[in-house]
Amino acid sequence: MNTRKLNIFVALLGLVLAFASCQPDEFSLGKIISKDDLQYSITQNADDPNMIILESLTPEMTPLWVTPAGRSTELKDTVKIAFPGEYKFVYGVESAGGFVQADTMVISITTTNLSYVDDPLWNMLTGGVGESKTWILDNGKYGLTNGPMYFADPSREQVWGNYEINWDPSGSSVGATDQDYAAEMTFDLIGGPHLTSYKPNEGDVTEQGVFDLNVKNHTLSTTDATIIRLAAIAPNAKNWNTNVKVLDLTENQLRVAIYRDNNDEQEWWYVFNYVSKDYADNYQYADPEPELPDGWQDIISKTVSTTIVWKLSESNPLDWANLDGSMMNGWQAPEDYPDWLGTPDPSVYGSFSMTMNSNDQSVVFVTPDGTTTNGTYSLDDKGIYSFDVTVPSFTLINWASFAPDANNHLRILQIKKDLSGNVTDMWVGARDASAPQYTAFHLVAQTGGGSDNGPQGTEIAFDNSKLVIGDPEDKGNLRLELYNEYGLTKADPGINTADLVFSNRIDVTFTISGITLKDDAVGNYDASMYYADADWTPNANGDVIQVNGDGTYTVSYSPESDAEGAVVFVIDILGMGADITDLSAVTATIDKVVTY
Repeated sequence: MNTRKLNIFVALLGLVLAFASCQPDEFSLGKIISKDDLQYSITQNADDPNMIILESLTPEMTPLWVTPAGRSTELKDTVKIAFPGEYKFVYGVESAGGFVQADTMVISITTTNLSYVDDPLWNMLTGGVGESKTWILDNGKYGLTNGPMYFADPSREQVWGNYEINWDPSGSSVGATDQDYAAEMTFDLIGGPHLTSYKPNEGDVTEQGVFDLNVKNHTLSTTDATIIRLAAIAPNAKNWNTNVKVLDLTENQLRVAIYRDNNDEQEWWYVFNYVSKDYADNYQYADPEPELPDGWQDIISKTVSTTIVWKLSESNPLDWANLDGSMMNGWQAPEDYPDWLGTPDPSVYGSFSMTMNSNDQSVVFVTPDGTTTNGTYSLDDKGIYSFDVTVPSFTLINWASFAPDANNHLRILQIKKDLSGNVTDMWVGARDASAPQYTAFHLVAQTGGGSDNGPQGTEIAFDNSKLVIGDPEDKGNLRLELYNEYGLTKADPGINTADLVFSNRIDVTFTISGITLKDDAVGNYDASMYYADADWTPNANGDVIQVNGDGTYTVSYSPESDAEGAVVFVIDILGMGADITDLSAVTATIDKVVTY
């Protein structure tokens, strides 16, 4: 029997809501009950006409309520609506024979209860009662995120204040377009909770509907309009309207999660990042800057107090750098360079030089063909060199050239110095006109016009009979232990740790052999040196290289401060130990240890 009260009010926010049928596409065979057998009540709270109490009374049946607040499967639930309007409710159950639902009930609300939207989250989403607020997809240029989307693991629930991002790509990595970034969605509380979504990326349509924000469960439900999203992503999720997870909501940022549940696709959480349009329109974007060491200008002037000759490195003359001066690839040796670029050949560029004199700020360029260009330079407080003559350009590696930027500038990105405080290496960059990056050139100092081979390193002797090879920590890695105060080499090391004194960098060249990988092995592994000096300052991993089997490799570590001695000095090839069929068959030698 149905129990209904005529004085029914509804509890959420919104105007007239249109509800799609909740009849499932498929249902199990069996006896189906009649809708006349459905027992339920939709009653008004006697003390609050804007609060609606829902109760399922049909025995042994799972209810499905369709309400202005979204769907619910609770036996008893409460819906709160702040604004007057006409609202629809549908009750149904899943019986043995399939889904059965009652007729739609339309409820007329004539009162207002703004306490239901008197919450900071409502205000941050909409701007407050009587106001509106527009949101756009975050393109990664507002200092909040890297782009419009994250991805999160479907194996864990992603909820407010407790979510875990698995992949944090840039906008270009997920195929975001200019039309995606032109989309806008406006939430307002002007006479009701309205949502207007302008979607130039989805057929140039404008959707107008209503929404509900559940501040207790941190979910968002919408009717007749959906949130803006990347157009390419829209087909990958079935439900864009109900129980959208709100993960973060501040004055300037909104982050929600949608479950990617297309049966033909891998399941994930899509996490969309939005920024308020007002914040975006007024945001003053500033490019990140290279961070040069304290007193770098004094270091430069002292080093070039007379004359310094800069030559391009024979090992790694070229890379690309981020705007903060960090290298994108970290190549250290000719064999590190990829096929798509080619291998550095000093016979091509080795005769280039740039001679600078800080006394008169003169500069002399000599290009590989012997052409000499004389001029002057200036250096500003950001490390940008300006020249009164055109900096010559020439082929460096294959199709890549040495050249200044469009303004005839070269900018200091990184500086290395020796224990005496003199500069030994300098990376300078030419700003790319079409991308946020630099083409970076590695210059090596030769004071007084000395050797063309750059500063000479100090080779440290190593006794390979005392090298420890294996996976001593049982982490599935392949480790070459040169010295470890907490390992097997402490009592009888193969190197005199007192010789390990350097400020610029340390290079270790090693050869491994006897590696046979399992059939399901990854095949390519990150490798780096871990170095900690005697007082643990500095201590860190060096540059990461790729190791894929037998061969000779070089790893490097550049400390942030002077290194003196060592407590840990190892090379780890991550994950390779677990993929080797017989770890005891692996042999290795340390070919060279060189400090600079």
